[in-house]
Amino acid sequence: MPQPQIVCMGEPMIEFNQTGAEGHYLRGHGGDVSNCAIAAARAGASTGMVTALGRDEFGDEMMRLWAENGVDAARVIRNGQAHTGIYFVSHGEAGHSFSYLRAGSAASRYSPADVPHDYIAGARILHASGISLAISDSACDAVFEAIAAARAAGVLVSFDTNLRLRLWPLERARALIEAAMKSADIALPGLEDAEQLLGLSDPDRIADHYLAAGAKIVALTLGSKGCLVATPDERRHVAGIPVEAIDATGAGDTFDGNFLAELLRLGDPFAAARYANAAAALATKGHGAVAPMPRRAEVEAFLAAHA
Repeated sequence: MPQPQIVCMGEPMIEFNQTGAEGHYLRGHGGDVSNCAIAAARAGASTGMVTALGRDEFGDEMMRLWAENGVDAARVIRNGQAHTGIYFVSHGEAGHSFSYLRAGSAASRYSPADVPHDYIAGARILHASGISLAISDSACDAVFEAIAAARAAGVLVSFDTNLRLRLWPLERARALIEAAMKSADIALPGLEDAEQLLGLSDPDRIADHYLAAGAKIVALTLGSKGCLVATPDERRHVAGIPVEAIDATGAGDTFDGNFLAELLRLGDPFAAARYANAAAALATKGHGAVAPMPRRAEVEAFLAAHA
């Protein structure tokens, strides 16, 4: 494969998603940055993964998934001494909840020495998230090593807060996510994350915070209400498109991948947000993170029907 435009760094996982009250689970795939890479690839961007997998059946399955979706895995490490991460999604009246089997996973053992500087330097965007930082100290250090490599090479850094308090204490999350955001060109926070990380609930104030930290583009996701996109010169609320949602797992990752792909294609963050909102809405119409992610033709048809 050619050098990818978007390099995504973090933990891929096998997903077991509850499909009914009787406790049946549908096997699928997840991991936020892997989801992002696949979503961007389905939108037409060239993408690649920087991570590690176990030398196990689930690791083989992730490699097949990336190959099927055109995601480059040439720099993915296979670790025979560690397993591939797994998570379970349960659904109830309060929405979906997650349970993880990821301690000691291959991705959590990734270290700064594993970072492929040349691969990152050849990209246009490096994308990581709060989860990429949270899975272990060595993985956290590796993300900052990758960010430094990207910035040294003039590669844009994209960062999604993706706060998961089961993985780390809030104070540590605040400090490290804020440090990463100060190095991000493209800030992709969620409203609920920002409320906990910053103590802010007003979308404009959240956008102001991340612009002041150094972001060139902020795309603050607002759930079904769409997103607020802000640059130093302009900001707009980009409305969401209502759908009958079945499962929101992976919707935010779908937004990220489609936003980055469309931003590279058009150079317009507001148009990219409209496209990404549509893709994320479509991704909620099926079970699981990856299976319902739309391809470009489906998103374009959906947008045309709601023009």
